[in-house]
Amino acid sequence: MLELLSNIPELATLASHATHGHGAEGAAAGAAEAAHAVGAAIAGSGNKLFLLIPLLPLLSMALCGLYWAFGVKSKLPAWTTVGLLGASFGLTILAYFEIAAPGVTQIVHGFRWIGIDLSPHQEGGLELIANFGLYLDSLTILWMLFVTGLATLIALYASEYMAHDVGPGYCRFFFAFSLFVFAMSALVMGDNLLMLYLGWEGVGLCSYLLIGYFFTKPSAVAAAKKAFIMNRIGDLGLAIGIMMTFVQFGTIEYAGIFEQVDAIRASGGELPFAVKAIPLLLMVGAFGKSAQLPLYTWLPDAMEGPTPVSALIHAATMVTAGVYLIARTYPLYTLNPTALVIVAWVGGLTALLAATIGMAQYDIKRIMAYSTVSQLGYMFLGLGVLSSAGAAFHVFTHAFFKATLFLCCGAVMHGFAGQLDLRKLSGVWGMKGWRIVSVAMLIGCLNLAGFPLTAGYFSKDMILAEAFVTPGFAVLGWIALITAGLTAYYTFRVWFRVFMGPGEFEPGDEHHGDAEDEMTAEDGHDNHAGHGGHGGSSFHPHPPKWAINTVLAILAVGSLAVVGVYFIDTEHHGWVGGLVHDSTAHYESPFVHHGAAAHEIAGAHGAEASGAELAPGTFLGFDPHEALFFASGIIGAIGILIAAFLHGPTGFGGLFIGARTEAATSRADGLKRTFAPVGKWAERKWYVDELYDFLFRIPLWVLAHICYLFDRFIIDGIVDGLAKTPRGVGSGLRPSQNGLLQSYAVGMAGGLAFILLVIWVVL
Repeated sequence: MLELLSNIPELATLASHATHGHGAEGAAAGAAEAAHAVGAAIAGSGNKLFLLIPLLPLLSMALCGLYWAFGVKSKLPAWTTVGLLGASFGLTILAYFEIAAPGVTQIVHGFRWIGIDLSPHQEGGLELIANFGLYLDSLTILWMLFVTGLATLIALYASEYMAHDVGPGYCRFFFAFSLFVFAMSALVMGDNLLMLYLGWEGVGLCSYLLIGYFFTKPSAVAAAKKAFIMNRIGDLGLAIGIMMTFVQFGTIEYAGIFEQVDAIRASGGELPFAVKAIPLLLMVGAFGKSAQLPLYTWLPDAMEGPTPVSALIHAATMVTAGVYLIARTYPLYTLNPTALVIVAWVGGLTALLAATIGMAQYDIKRIMAYSTVSQLGYMFLGLGVLSSAGAAFHVFTHAFFKATLFLCCGAVMHGFAGQLDLRKLSGVWGMKGWRIVSVAMLIGCLNLAGFPLTAGYFSKDMILAEAFVTPGFAVLGWIALITAGLTAYYTFRVWFRVFMGPGEFEPGDEHHGDAEDEMTAEDGHDNHAGHGGHGGSSFHPHPPKWAINTVLAILAVGSLAVVGVYFIDTEHHGWVGGLVHDSTAHYESPFVHHGAAAHEIAGAHGAEASGAELAPGTFLGFDPHEALFFASGIIGAIGILIAAFLHGPTGFGGLFIGARTEAATSRADGLKRTFAPVGKWAERKWYVDELYDFLFRIPLWVLAHICYLFDRFIIDGIVDGLAKTPRGVGSGLRPSQNGLLQSYAVGMAGGLAFILLVIWVVL
């Protein structure tokens, strides 16, 4: 019989009610009751079977390492990875049925990982305890459902996509892939911050290995190093935040931290600066891993890795780690409303900046990468404006449709010899064998654009509405709404340019062995001659096979079906809202638009916070949760229509209003010439990389060379000079001690002559 543990964050409500109802005595009683409830909650142990969820990917990694060592040259690493990750996903589903109900938590103890008494001679001193254990609640299960599920599908996709590299490279790829999933599982499922940090650094290492998979390609190596180094900046903030958490709370286990936060909130009083600084430091780590301003520039360059890596990193795993960190430690953020204000503004501005860059790019994978940065900004905005359920729902829906989009781009890249320039591809929809890819891409684009009644529409709307409802954030609400229109435009710019219009293609410069030769001459002729291949080239694009098509079909259906979770009522919060409600949303209750904490966050934001009540905001005088259902849909439709006009073809009974007749040109070219400077700046990513080079990289390079020269000629000069002095003295005296009698006789005679000369001169 599994013991169902009450969820720790529910105690905040209990403590808060006690505080408001009975003053200081009630606060003390509430804190005591909260502490007692927490103690009861953590007394039991969960189902140890769930320890296999992170351990199965670790087993897959070990087996792929053995295949690598023994020189396996088959698809065995892929099937091993798919099988074990699929088993991990199955156990996650089992955990969902046992745990993912409001108010249920399991703490599964594996083994004592670290146990250090830091003050053995002092009673009641600090003791660092970190178990390899799992903290399983609704938030954990929500994340692990798509981490393990999508990782399994992406591994199946990669079994075909990476087939050209069967051998050592194939084994190496799935070795790092499996280690990546283990690290992400440890990050999400760990019951303490040290396990989270283990997974955090693990996914950073694996991203370096996977982004730089093509280690003979300079751009891939540079991108891997850029991702690794830029993440180190954020990771430093996370490491210091974890250390300060241990010093201030005496524990790094979530249960113990939540218990003390409940007591602090119940007792009231001024908090020390160190406690308020903890969420700010954790936030720096989150911004680095989830590619938010100013640490976002590594993520678009990560496209240098194989496409399955892009889908794994950008859709469901590494880049959502920052969102998970803030959602998991949300109780700490309620102690410092300023931190939530910063989270909201950074998220909103990142979403807008990335969308403007995505509008001007031509590499379709990079466009999707910038859309990921932008959508992550929406998630952070949701957390900052107190819509943790909206942020989690958007993470959930985004995982499906963004994986679909990346894998569709990868299928195009794979079939057209690495071609990703939307000016050199057109009419893929009408080519033989590409219909599944085209339909899946359309479904992904509709979700990303927030087309009405899609999952992306509903999840984005939850965040937009809450931005207008939460006092002080209306400006961010308008920024997010404008960004939604830009997103719809650049998303369908890709769709209309690549998949619609005249059939043209120009192959890239990457060829996967003899993949093209696998097609029959007849099929190749149909594809080439019927769709405008260039210049009589002998290249024939090869459509994907069963593995890629199967994965794309499943993801496309999933991207449509996931909208259903919005309508499944779970205590009036919807399915995802119900899942995360007891993990984070109970901590929102003191913030709801009229409480004292709402005054705190409004004050931190700079808004008026006087008076007994703080009224919720509106959207043009209407209830945002109702009005934005229509407004966001209209904005998205306008963005799609503009894309159709500027980049769409003619035809389909006048359905498309564009006039594009070839792949390379469109009506947007005239606008680009009209607004040439702005378009160029956006295409060059607003010169942010150049700015960082000027402000940081070049000064550090100069400083490093100055330090080198100082070390070489000053420090080494002093050290070498001190070493050469006795050596020179010894070299000068060495001839006088050569052991030759005649030399000594000459020396004695010379010395005697010198003495006589001195006496003669003196006298």
